[in-house]
Amino acid sequence: MNTIDTLFNISDFVTEEEREWQMRAREFAQTKIQPVIDQAFEDRRLPVELLPEVGSFGAFGMYMDGYTLPAASSVAYGLVAMEFEAVDSGFRTALSVQGSLAMGAIHKFGSEEQKNEWLPQMHTGEAIGFFGLTEPQGGSDPNTMLTTARREGDEWVLNGKKRWIGLASIAKLGVIWAKDEEGIVRGFIVPTATPGFTATPIENKLSMRASLQCEIELDNVRLPADAILPGSKGLSSPFKCLNEARYGIVWGAMGAARACLEVAVERSQTREVFGQPIGSKQITQAKLADMFVEYEKGMLLALHLGRQKDAGKLTHGQISVGKLNSVREAIKIAGTCRSILGGDGITTDFPVMRHMANLESVRTYEGTDEVHQLVIGRELTGMAAF
Repeated sequence: MNTIDTLFNISDFVTEEEREWQMRAREFAQTKIQPVIDQAFEDRRLPVELLPEVGSFGAFGMYMDGYTLPAASSVAYGLVAMEFEAVDSGFRTALSVQGSLAMGAIHKFGSEEQKNEWLPQMHTGEAIGFFGLTEPQGGSDPNTMLTTARREGDEWVLNGKKRWIGLASIAKLGVIWAKDEEGIVRGFIVPTATPGFTATPIENKLSMRASLQCEIELDNVRLPADAILPGSKGLSSPFKCLNEARYGIVWGAMGAARACLEVAVERSQTREVFGQPIGSKQITQAKLADMFVEYEKGMLLALHLGRQKDAGKLTHGQISVGKLNSVREAIKIAGTCRSILGGDGITTDFPVMRHMANLESVRTYEGTDEVHQLVIGRELTGMAAF
């Protein structure tokens, strides 16, 4: 047990089953992802060979029920997300895209036939999925959606572009959100082998380099009538899926913060300046103490939101509080840890700069800081300032 767990141990607040999920995820992350992640980041490559192994221990869609899914608690899922992101945000993103967004859309809005066909395959990692909402011109305002779906006889015909879509170039299927001829946003299951579908990885990233985001083009993609998610109607449908992903980030960002804090504590004990370990200096101890307090507060907030989610009481405003706080504080913690590590902190000897870069992406996706501030402001005042 490290010093962080000694001062605040999350296992004191979770069930044995939740702790078991966490420890399985920790073992996987530390023995499978950790040994390859620095090179994968350098090579701009998601370790896709590990995705079936994530399916093997049941993490994809783990908090959903039915269709061979485990129905684990939301807290258990949060702990898994935290352990994955403690190694790399990009791999936790893959967990989120597959298990919360793609599977979540089908689980929430799909027909029984769609659920029975796809969810068991996606749970095991046999079929990888994506979630196609964001567009090049849209960013935080999906209401500007230009992707269209028109009905032609017994088919739907989709046209448009999507950008920053995780896993799309390796996926077997995806959920594409498009406006029908009445201007209503609807979801469609799109097998990636469908003619007219193209997914191109975005290569010039300085963040999330061990992750996979793509640009999608839909050129007269023809789908059968039953490709539509029958329960989806309006932007509220994809937003409900995004809330699931945002919840995972509340935990995940704290994993990145914990990883940075652990190496900063260790380095403060071994790095000597002016004849003494820097951890013996007041300023360094103050930095460590302030970071730990924010980490502990973030973990307690994540735990509270998880219990609220399992009780069916979690609101979108509360999710915004968690996402804004976790990512903002994780970025501050990573930056301060980098300063404690000195010049060596910018090297791959430590994971801190990689976490710092990745967290800038986490800050942007699933709602920027500014968007979540406005959501919280609307909850407080009753007035929308978007």
